[in-house]
Amino acid sequence: MSDLEKSLRFYRDLLGFETKKDNIESGEYIDVFLGLGEVVVQTVKMTLENGDMIELLHYKTNKKKPEKIEINQIGCTHFALTVKDIEATYRRFMEQDIEFVNPPHLSSNGLAKVAFCKDPDGLYVELVEEIA
Repeated sequence: MSDLEKSLRFYRDLLGFETKKDNIESGEYIDVFLGLGEVVVQTVKMTLENGDMIELLHYKTNKKKPEKIEINQIGCTHFALTVKDIEATYRRFMEQDIEFVNPPHLSSNGLAKVAFCKDPDGLYVELVEEIA
């Protein structure tokens, strides 16, 4: 995360994740684990009520500038979250100037409404409301 506070506002305040652990990690273990040297990284583990978890990493050392992510590039380009009311979620996110690729759209099978937005670092987040 290039700006941890912006990311926390997005994941905590808009998506409803709750911070469970917030640690500064450094030393041999994390250096070996990440394959980098002299790493200092803040790890923030966050969960939803249903137990789903994400971990935000904010590097204090070994920083890199965020790269533009294309939805069709090879590798992990997005993750999906189920929401209860995608229209209300969309309006609330738009009020916070969250960038969307598309407004909520009914899937071709009619079982879900889907919208893609971007987090503060440009990672795509797919919001899905299951209809049936």
